[in-house]
Amino acid sequence: MSEQVWHEPVDGFEFSTGEVIVDADYQREKLQACGLPADRLNNFVDASFYIGIGIRHGIENGISAEGNVNMVQRLVQYEPVKLGELLTVKGFIEKVTQVPRGKTVQTQIWFENEAGKKVIDASRMSLKPDPSKTGVRGAGERPAAVIENPSALQPIESWTLTPEQVKAYSTEGNSIHYEMASAVQAGFRAPIIGGGMGVHYLIAAMIDRTACATFDLDIYFRRPIFWDHQFDVLMRDDNGGMCLASDNKVLTEARINAIA
Repeated sequence: MSEQVWHEPVDGFEFSTGEVIVDADYQREKLQACGLPADRLNNFVDASFYIGIGIRHGIENGISAEGNVNMVQRLVQYEPVKLGELLTVKGFIEKVTQVPRGKTVQTQIWFENEAGKKVIDASRMSLKPDPSKTGVRGAGERPAAVIENPSALQPIESWTLTPEQVKAYSTEGNSIHYEMASAVQAGFRAPIIGGGMGVHYLIAAMIDRTACATFDLDIYFRRPIFWDHQFDVLMRDDNGGMCLASDNKVLTEARINAIA
């Protein structure tokens, strides 16, 4: 096996086309690690998986995710994807910006079915920290809040994570999600979950509440969720937004741009 060649992210870097399948066994294993029932989606894929799959596609193309932190995630499901359905993944790095803490990297990632129709968009903006700037604040403009006051909303569900759960969900590629030493070196008190893991809880609550088949979300990762965190899932009465919150602080939130 040839050794992985790593590339510095730059504007316009194109990824090779790949193929991906999320099967029933994989979905069951990972949702059970989250504590979520695998039969909630009736033989369709939880679109949250495409967040991590998109990141891994970048890794396969030589863009390291080690130490990176997802900041803003777009997740659009144009139509549901069946378990075992073959999709093509495509993407490129749109823009790299210098910020006080390092670089932000905007990546376009999408998935097409066998007919060539785009069915999922999982584009994102992530922070690539500069190791010499640990403790420095500043990663660009902060988007406006979706949930202003979490305590004003009624929790839909409450969850308490364990290190065993987070390690069972995590995959190789960014050890801040499963190794204490790496997390501490990155400035965290303990490993933090990957953004996609937290989004599973939002998607589950949204689908349970609305029975939607398509949606368009902008997801903001406001604060780290540690591998022993307790949090509530909250959703606005107008279905315009939802969040994971703890101690009246938003951890991850999503603006619901469209739902059907």
